[in-house]
Order: sequence, then C-alpha cells, then structure tokens
Amino acid sequence: MSSGAADLRQRKKQNCSESDKMAPEQRNKENSKLGRSPKYMLIQRFAKLFFGCLAAVTSGMMYAVYLSTYHERKFWFSSRQELEREITFQGDSAVYYSFYKELLKAPSFERGVYELTHNNKTVSLKTINAVQQMTLYPELIASVLYQASGSEEVIEPVYFYIGIVFGLQGIYVTALFVTSWVMSGTWLAGMLTVAWFIINRTDTTRIDYSIPSRENWALPYFACQVAALTGYLKKNLNCSAEKFCYLLVNASTYTFMMMWEYSHYLLFVQAISLFLLDSFALAQTEKVHEVYKIYLFSLFLGYLLQFENSTLLVSPLLSFVAALMLSKCLQMNMKKGTFMSRLLKIMYIYLVLTVAVTLNFLLKMFVPHKENEHLLKFIEVKLGLNTTKNFTMNWLLCQESLQAPSQDFFLRLTQSSLLPFYILVLIICLFSITQVIFRRICGEPLKETVKLEDGRIGERPEIVYHVIHTILLGCLAMCLEGMKYLWTPYVCMLAAFGVCSPELWMTLFKWLRLKAVHPILLALILSMAVPTIIGFSLWKEFFPRIMTELTELQEFYDPDTVELMTWIKRQAPVAAVFAGSPQLMGVIKLCTGWMVSSLPLYNDDDLLKRNENIYQIYSKRSAEDIYKILTSYKANFLVIEDSICNEVGPVRGCRVKDLLDIANGHVVCEEDDNYAYSKYGRFCHEIKMNYSPYVNYFTRVYWNRSYFVYRINTVISFQS
Repeated sequence: MSSGAADLRQRKKQNCSESDKMAPEQRNKENSKLGRSPKYMLIQRFAKLFFGCLAAVTSGMMYAVYLSTYHERKFWFSSRQELEREITFQGDSAVYYSFYKELLKAPSFERGVYELTHNNKTVSLKTINAVQQMTLYPELIASVLYQASGSEEVIEPVYFYIGIVFGLQGIYVTALFVTSWVMSGTWLAGMLTVAWFIINRTDTTRIDYSIPSRENWALPYFACQVAALTGYLKKNLNCSAEKFCYLLVNASTYTFMMMWEYSHYLLFVQAISLFLLDSFALAQTEKVHEVYKIYLFSLFLGYLLQFENSTLLVSPLLSFVAALMLSKCLQMNMKKGTFMSRLLKIMYIYLVLTVAVTLNFLLKMFVPHKENEHLLKFIEVKLGLNTTKNFTMNWLLCQESLQAPSQDFFLRLTQSSLLPFYILVLIICLFSITQVIFRRICGEPLKETVKLEDGRIGERPEIVYHVIHTILLGCLAMCLEGMKYLWTPYVCMLAAFGVCSPELWMTLFKWLRLKAVHPILLALILSMAVPTIIGFSLWKEFFPRIMTELTELQEFYDPDTVELMTWIKRQAPVAAVFAGSPQLMGVIKLCTGWMVSSLPLYNDDDLLKRNENIYQIYSKRSAEDIYKILTSYKANFLVIEDSICNEVGPVRGCRVKDLLDIANGHVVCEEDDNYAYSKYGRFCHEIKMNYSPYVNYFTRVYWNRSYFVYRINTVISFQS
C-alpha cells in the first residue's frame, strides 16, 4: 500500500510536457495494433467531441425554450399588463425583482447601487444593505447587461430578466449533460440525463414557482463546477485539459458563492465528499488540496466583496478546510501501509473533525457575526432535541419544503424509472468501492489506468466522488423535502451514467463470472441497448404529456390583488407604510413601490421578529395591542387577508392562527384536545364588525372579496 500511495502522490508531480508526449505514443501503438492510422483516430475523436458538444448545447437551448414556452402558456405573459405580470412574482421573488426595477430606474448604475446599499425606502424604520442582506448580485448583473447591451428599445425589462434565468437553466442542463458524458464516455448518457431531468421537473427545479429565487441563479454555476471537478479528478488527464478544468472550477466556485447566501453550506457537503475520497487514498492528494485552496480563495474574495460578510468567516466550510490544511503534513505521513498507519488513519479523521469543530467554536466566539441562529434552533427542534412554542420556529417546521419527503415524491421517481436504476447503479458502485478500499487496506496499489476488462469502476476517483456526494445529498433530502432540488438532478446524472457505462456492466459481470457470453461484448451491448430501451419508453409515456403542457392554455389571473394594487397606487399617500403578511408586503413593494413594515425574508432575525409581531393581526389580541404593534413600526395602513383569517389548512395546528394561539398561550393541548381561552376574539374577525373599540383605532377604507384595508388612525376617537 505504501508504494501505491507514493505512486499516487507522484502522478501530479510529473512534468506535463512529458505526459503529453507519452500519451500520443501510447495511442499510436494501440492504433497500430488495431490497424488504424493516427489521422483516422483524430478525425473520429474530433467527430465524437463535435457531435457531443452539439448535443449538449442543443439540449440546453431546447430546455430554455421549453421553459419560456411553458411560462407563456401558464401566465399568458405577452397579453398581460405590467401590473398583472408583476403579480406572478410571489413572496421573496417579488422582493428580488423589485430591486431590479429600482436599479433600472436609477439615474446611474453607481447611484442605484448606493441606494441599495443604504436602503431606507423599503422597510420602515430600518436602513439595510440590500445587496449584502438579500444577495442581489444577480440583479446587479442583470441590470448592467440590460443597459450595456442597449436592450431598452428591443425587449422589456421583465422579459430580459426571466430570459437570463431561463438561459441559466439551459446551462444547468448542459452541465449535467457534460458531467454524465465525461463519466461514461458517451453522450448518450447526457441525453438520458436531460430526459430524466425534464420528466422529473417537479422534483429537480423550483423554476416553475419562483423564477428570481437565489438557487435558480446559483445552481447552474454549481453544476458547471461539478462538471469541471469531475474532469479534474480523472486519472491520466493531459496538462491542458487539467488546467482548463482547474480554471473552470475556480471561476464557477467563486461565482456560485456570490449568487446564493447558502452556497457555502452546499460547498461544505462537497468538501466532506472530497475529504472522504482523499482519506481512502482514492484520489490524488494534491488535486484535492488544490480544490481546498479554491474554497479558501473564494471565501476570502466573497468576504471582501460581500461587504465583509462575517457569516463566511464562521461558516463550517472555512473551519473544515482550515482543519484539513493544518493536517496536511500529518495526512501525508499516514499513508505508509503499516498497521499503525491504518490505526492512525482513523485518528487522523477524528483529528480533522475535532480541529474543525474547535476552530468553528473559536471563530464564533471572537468574530462578531450575524449568523442565522434560528437555523440552529430549527435543527434542534427538527431532530427532536428540543421543543418550542415560538411562532417562527413552528411556522418553519410547518413549511412543506422543510418536511420529510412524501410518498408521492418516491412514486414519481419510480414511475419515470429513475429511482430503480439509480439504486442499481449506486449498489454496484458501492460494492466496487468497498472492494477497492479493502484492497488498499491490504496493501494493493491502485492501477495507473483502469481498463474495461478490469471491471473496477470503484477505482475511478470521479465516480467515487459522485457516489459519496449523492449519498450525502440524499441523506439531506430524506430529512427536508426542499433539499430534493439539490439531490434529484445528480440522481438523474448518476443513473444515466451507470446504465450507459460499459465499465459498470463489466464490473457486475466480473462478480457474476459469466462464461457463456463474452463479458466485454455483452457490456458494450447493454451500455447501448438499455439506455435506448429506457429512452423509447420515456418518449412513449412522457412526451405526449410534455407536449400537452406546451399546447394547453392555462390561466393565472388574480383580479382581487390587481384591484388592491391599483387602489394603493391611486389612493394611498406616497409616504404611506403598509402592514400585513410578509408575502403580500413583497408584492406591494414590487407593484406599487410603497414602503412596507416587513418582508418575506428569513435570514435576518430582526425581520423575523417583525413578521411574528405583525402576524398578530390574526391572533386573539386586543385592538389596543395590535394598534401599539403597528404604530411602533410607523404603519399607516393595515391589510387583512381573508385567506389567512379564514384559513382551513390540511395539517392540523399548522395554520397561521393556530401557531399564533400556541405561541400566545391561547391554546392548551391535553391528550389531543385543544382548549382555547382568551378574553378577546380573533382580531381579523372582530375588526370587520365595525364596533368599538376597533373603530376607534382603525377605519376601513377599501375592501374586496380577498382583502380588507384599514387606515390606522393617528388621532384615536373613543366613540361608543
């Protein structure tokens, strides 16, 4: 094992020019044995690369066109007025797009950026750095491109904005295509990856529900990073290809970190995958540590360009990578092959984890930070380590994306044949990786070049990385349904790679010891036949459904919200401040530009507290209490939503009013029975009765079927 490990470490240190010279000589010898000229092989390789790239780019473009067409059919975007279009952006999406509008309206880009970094026109009594707090770099880039390209006279801002997002989704699909292609050696795997991705679109992307969300901007860059990392980890990669992959990993990692405030958590999961890969000596240590340096460089740049964002300093990624770098010398001395070194290997893993936890604890002690403490509390409650009556915690626990995945999720993956093939590929790869690890423990070195007839797919470092990565993401997806959008795309990729890879079938046949049929020939046949059969079955079953989606005209129209926004723009004073549910406040901010008292953002403790306080309008509190809460935020108008006030939720105890009653102590739960007690009625019901004391504090100025708007009186009139 010691000689094998030493050889593994020396591969990276070989001169690139020497390896580049040796590769053509080896290929020429193989070609001469097969009776093929180097010119013939060059043309064949170029044709394969050309048609593969053409298929990858075409797949991405077709997916982007598909999304655009589906969006038009769903919302009738081209036939809507601007206000009706903007209403389709809900919740946090409305907030992000509103800042894009503000940037375009600013007299100059510099002035627009300044107003966003010193924003006091969005949330009452609060000046925020919106660029840092809401990660508005996508909007900054989109506004620059829109103005610099001279698109003002060609295309409307909203079409330009969603066009960029749809284009990024096309890049996302192309990156998955390339990753599967690089792993399997055939672009047939890329085609199957794209097919599974689109068919399972409900579980692979949130683009249908929330176009401006940060993950829709960020995950395409992460997919590019994974594709580049896959190529970078491959053995016997020529110097120029390795440098290209390294630079692409650098650029995509940094861009990904700038696009999403939670990106460092996903990179932390990736770092764990690389750590396990390196710990079992299945990859070149130097390459893995180069990726660690990329993490550190990206964190450093992110810290500087995100206005000294201290959250990055206390992130688990920084602590973990720093611990790994500190232990690098120790790790190099561990791979000696003796029993003591194998014992110390376990101690090394323990040491890295201990140092990482200690560093993270010390950083949090000495670095002032505003890391989301509610996330840690949420994890405690989610794991059953604690209980709480806190409204925000219980509201988060009730969100569908933070629940365990439903049976329908697994049923959909099974119906598309994705889950069965993923499990098959995963089992074969895991058994092969286990065999390789056992051989390494016994002192057997890794092969420099793994051939098809060897049947050792577990010796390929890029395969091992993806197996570990999908397992870790899968564990998260089994706990939180929202994590399926990170896991399922790579399930599509790994399953498609497996069924299209002759090496995987050869690995299986090596175990079965086939003698009746030549295993190599059978592996090559199955690697073509199985994906072809899968493709035809998917085409027959799902293609008509996809075409129906594109041809069927849907209708999204919310006249009550349109009427509310129209009334606000025409009747409300320009300096007015509106209070209501955070989701509605985001839409009001986008459609009218008026100041609001809260926003649907959950990465700021102060905003979370505001949301909880303003949600009290649906609780059993007195008119005086509600009046004091609203006036403390300088609110002038209150908007009551009938859908929340009269909500009939499918999950018992998860309605907003139920959670408020629990938090306020107005409900006592004993043996599955709820006992409610409060000397006040529910505020949102009582205020509609127009009797004292409610009319003393609030005056109804507008209403329709869904919304009731009340002016908050500045002079209280105590009338009977």
